[in-house]
Amino acid sequence: MYYESLLKQMLPAQELHGPSMKSEPAFFRRLEQSMDVARQKRGLMYLKPRWDDSVLDLTTSDFLSLNRTGRIRESFEKELAALGDYKLSASGSRLQYGNYDYLLEVEKELAAFHGAETAWICHSGFFANVGVLEAIPLPGDAVVWDELSHASTGLGLKVSLAAHKLSFKHNSPESLREVLTSLKTMDSDFATGEKSILISVESIYSMEGDICPLRELVAVAKELFPAGNAQFVIDEAHSNGVLGPKGAGLVSLLGLEKDIAIRVHMCSKALSSTGGVILCNQTVRRAITHYSRSMAYCGAPSVPMIASIRAGYQLLRSGETQKQQDQIQEIVKYFFQTLLADPAWEEAMDEDLLWVPLAEDWEGRQVHSHIVPVKVRGGHELSLFVHMLMANMNAYPIHYPIVPKGTGLVRCVFHAHNTREEIDHLVATIGEWALEILKIERGELQNSMPNAMRRAYALQESGWKK
Repeated sequence: MYYESLLKQMLPAQELHGPSMKSEPAFFRRLEQSMDVARQKRGLMYLKPRWDDSVLDLTTSDFLSLNRTGRIRESFEKELAALGDYKLSASGSRLQYGNYDYLLEVEKELAAFHGAETAWICHSGFFANVGVLEAIPLPGDAVVWDELSHASTGLGLKVSLAAHKLSFKHNSPESLREVLTSLKTMDSDFATGEKSILISVESIYSMEGDICPLRELVAVAKELFPAGNAQFVIDEAHSNGVLGPKGAGLVSLLGLEKDIAIRVHMCSKALSSTGGVILCNQTVRRAITHYSRSMAYCGAPSVPMIASIRAGYQLLRSGETQKQQDQIQEIVKYFFQTLLADPAWEEAMDEDLLWVPLAEDWEGRQVHSHIVPVKVRGGHELSLFVHMLMANMNAYPIHYPIVPKGTGLVRCVFHAHNTREEIDHLVATIGEWALEILKIERGELQNSMPNAMRRAYALQESGWKK
């Protein structure tokens, strides 16, 4: 069973290493002692084994099921065959030999699909976010970002030359207004347009799963800075292929293509490909070329990488993924309907053991995120994860520092290949776990540790013998 292979990685990874390294070089001992801080809280990151299709998938980035079905591979192989005799490697950076015609052709196609002036393809969406923050804010400028922004934004801020780096409360136009107003008050150059502000947001937030109120945020920035010196960069990693016409993203869904300076799309998620795409105008493209060392000084994307990106976009552009896009919406709606009708969930939510914020007033939303966090009382996310794992489903537990301190959740990612029967199994499994936890808290069970956790530790103690 898959749960055994994962637990064999997870449980030993949390065992302290520092005490056994007294005779090792101090350099390595110090690293292990640092990681022991996370191990003490059972929070050390570790590499997980891959599972097969028999496991209920609530984790992968294969949102449109293009990888599972082999459709992206077929499209990719067709694209490669059409290229004929090609050179595998770019053999240089974009500043040198790597700026080849096929790469430029595909960038033009992607820009046209998304309604942008131009596009820049790079090795990953993560480094696209870093590269934008490295290149675009000039000395004296400001970066303002949503407090729940992705780790790539955090890394980008560390290399940014911006003089002011301020966050605003998650998805709050009122908080954005306060932060932007404070910048105008602090330095009159922001009011006159002599200095610029780059506002960083995400279309769908990867942990909360909620959708950015982009139209409202843009209105605030335009009102406060009529000179146009406050502009947005939006990470569309999770909306690409999922939201908008033919999966073009949130900006295209809202018709805000002319109002957003920079969009970052990722091809490694819904498209089941690889790489990242920066959508922008020619000025931003020139600034990336000149100022971003991470973009300009690395080897350019290879021909197979560009072919895989083009293969994914051909499926979007042709409308062949519309059915899968619609299926995601329907399965998320079914999840909300089912959990809200389940008595065990109702009792658990009344006791504040778990809650699903996105299920509240879900019927009033026109579109839904495919990421739905099941939030739990702090510390319970691990036992819920193990309980689900032993029911042959995979949805990872998330805790600090990925989410704010004192909070925990199990992140459910829904796909076109998830079925109603799987959702029924998911809801019943979590309900079963919740009732057990409530009975433990009330003293109705002899054991203080949930059954799934006891089984996991028993397997470890037995040397993984059933």
